[in-house]
Amino acid sequence: MRPCGRWVIGLREKDKNPMTNQTISIQKIAQRMSQIVLILALLLLIGHFLIYLHYAIGLMRFPFDYDQGEGFELVDTILFSQGEWPYRNNEVYPFYASNYPPLFHVILVPFVWVFGEAYWYGRLVGFLGTLITAGAIGYIVQHEEQHRLIALMSGLAFLASNVIYHVGPLFRQHMFMVMFETLAIAVLAHVNEVENTARRRRILALGIMLLLAAGYTKQLAIATCVGVFGFLFLRNPRRSIAWGVIFAAVAGAFFLWINLATGGEWWKNIIAANVNTYMPTQFVDLFKQWFRLHWALAILAALFVVYELYFTRLSLYSVWWVFAMANTILSGKWGAGDSYFATAIAATCLLAGRFAARTLRGGWGFPDWPIVRFFNPDPHPTSPMHGGGIKGRGILPLLTGLAIPFLFLAYGLSVIKMPTEGAIFGPLSDALGYESSYLGNRYAFYDTAGWVPGYATIGHVPTQQDKDNGWAIVDILKADDRPAMSEEAAFSLHADKDVVTNPTQLKNLYENALFDPTNLVATIRQHDFGVIIFRAQFYPPPVLDAVYEAYYPEQVIRMNGFDYEIWRPGPPQEEREAFALAQKTFTAETEVELLLTLPLEQTERWLTHAFTYHNWAIEKSTESGIWITGLGTCPVYGAQKQDVSLGIKLCPTKTGSELTINGAKVP
Repeated sequence: MRPCGRWVIGLREKDKNPMTNQTISIQKIAQRMSQIVLILALLLLIGHFLIYLHYAIGLMRFPFDYDQGEGFELVDTILFSQGEWPYRNNEVYPFYASNYPPLFHVILVPFVWVFGEAYWYGRLVGFLGTLITAGAIGYIVQHEEQHRLIALMSGLAFLASNVIYHVGPLFRQHMFMVMFETLAIAVLAHVNEVENTARRRRILALGIMLLLAAGYTKQLAIATCVGVFGFLFLRNPRRSIAWGVIFAAVAGAFFLWINLATGGEWWKNIIAANVNTYMPTQFVDLFKQWFRLHWALAILAALFVVYELYFTRLSLYSVWWVFAMANTILSGKWGAGDSYFATAIAATCLLAGRFAARTLRGGWGFPDWPIVRFFNPDPHPTSPMHGGGIKGRGILPLLTGLAIPFLFLAYGLSVIKMPTEGAIFGPLSDALGYESSYLGNRYAFYDTAGWVPGYATIGHVPTQQDKDNGWAIVDILKADDRPAMSEEAAFSLHADKDVVTNPTQLKNLYENALFDPTNLVATIRQHDFGVIIFRAQFYPPPVLDAVYEAYYPEQVIRMNGFDYEIWRPGPPQEEREAFALAQKTFTAETEVELLLTLPLEQTERWLTHAFTYHNWAIEKSTESGIWITGLGTCPVYGAQKQDVSLGIKLCPTKTGSELTINGAKVP
């Protein structure tokens, strides 16, 4: 026998490497295991999508606000359909203005013309926006890496996220912004590689239009715009500057036009009002929660960025991910929340999909370093680098081939959320041992995310009881001819009344010294509203004080796990002022008699609230009241503040009630 290279002529092929058969056997087992886990991960992601679809359909059938603010998005759409701007003076009736750009609402205008005022089409369009985003993610992964299964799973992973699940089917513009962002990235990713000038310009124009659409859907898209132009500058500074000027000119022209058309209200409501209080702990908590849910994909995305940074060059996808992640810091603002991670989730699923697909098809390329040869002794011969791709019989191909399916499976298990009641989900949640994540069964919904400040406490499907309670509130509004001041728009819309105020917008403006509540406070104190509906009391403090002084809480109606407080008008302003003046001078020698025009039963509820509002501890006496012939009994109360105790008697009169107060010193 004579030597020939490494091997010896004359040995049988299978004897040249005694470990070959064993290695091939291990590889086959690993490959089969990888396929099984990958299929399990796919089935789990499909299950997540079916739950998402069930949730979306449930919301489309719900005729009231599900998430606070949805109704005001509908109001904006209605105003646009009538040829009016929603950017207006908040200091005059109906004290309403929008704080969001117009595109999402303008797109929905034809629905208003055809179907009237409804929530379902806004939720449908938002849901379809998430499907388009998922499709774009899958398209990019398939186009770049040629792996259909991973492309499909990358899109499904986006839809499986707890955050996307929450926000996707809402009548909100956020996911439409993410859709435009993702489409812009897909269009512009390889624009610098297009040699034909005319075609390149068409692609750039389309990409710029999509970025403008994202920005005029929601301001948060600014990070994606900066990231795109930063990437273009790295590749071709001159072209980036030229198209950046065009982008700025078009965006600026639209901005100036709207600002002039609204008399400056556009700037005040869209820009100035969004300078909110920042809470660092909220961002930290939300980021920890996001990573706990998405760690499996986030690690793959980060590794892909590191690979491009050190071994090739950064793609637009990686630059987008970096800017999207940086932009999540804005989730710490008051009024922000988990939805601020939506763009980062889209970018993460995209990069994780590319990493997974490239790994499974053995498409990596590395320099010819000893450490690379140690882990990958049998490199792919078609590698763009001399060191070859991760493919062959080494340790690294074996480990990575197993790791990818397990990471996708881990992600699917990390983001589990599902209803815990119903014909299907009730038995299924019982079998899996899932119980409601909310104390007191506020919602029949399990969510692995838990809760941190800023995380939306939604996800359940509204029940028939929720709908019935919503219509009960509408009936309350209809019973009074006066307009209502409601923290949600749906009740006023269904009652065919003006939508009065946009609470969080007023609060933002007030905290930035851009809203004078004088007119609204006066309107409240003179009882121009037949009823006031609170859900979270997100109004400026002077507005809340006016309500506390002029109205009283009559009842609470629960809908969607929230308590909706029904506040009724108290006595007329002059009677309330007389009471307020008297209570400031209550002493042990006090003897006060006040005539009130409010009926006895209503006066009792107002009185309890009024004393509590002025920091008195009040309690109804168990003693029997005095009987007034033909009118009823006189309830007796006791109130105390510091060392003064009051005896209070309410008696019915033909025109209302008589309030008698006698003071005594606490023994």
